[in-house]
Amino acid sequence: MSSSSRLLLGFFAGFLSHLIFQGAFGSILYAAHVLPALPFSLDPVPPLGVPKTLNLGFWAGLWGIGYALLERQLTARFGWWLGGLVFGLAPLAIFWFAVLPLKGLGAGGGFDPTVVPIHVGFHEAFGIGVAIIFQAALTLARCRVQA
Repeated sequence: MSSSSRLLLGFFAGFLSHLIFQGAFGSILYAAHVLPALPFSLDPVPPLGVPKTLNLGFWAGLWGIGYALLERQLTARFGWWLGGLVFGLAPLAIFWFAVLPLKGLGAGGGFDPTVVPIHVGFHEAFGIGVAIIFQAALTLARCRVQA
């Protein structure tokens, strides 16, 4: 498979992982009255007014490209399930130590003990989701080539 095809699969794996895995995790937390709102939102995000869910899906897709670049090393070292979970820690670290401070919320948003498990859960759901979707897409691509 070409590098560009792997990167494209990575993008779509990340985007779909956000919608499916993080969406399911957030929906479960909402149903359990842990989150105040469903994770899907069509509220516009400045400056372009893109719906929030699509905006987050785009960024998740970029993280999926990162997964596609690292997948071989992660899988060789940890296996693909654990590799996905390990990968999920990278966007979590960037969220805690770059995004939240840029928004004026401090590192980790203050590491509130009620919110930390939710952050970890969302990012681990993303990591395992991107690994599952990427591996499924690779398997389908290999089957098509062999057919």
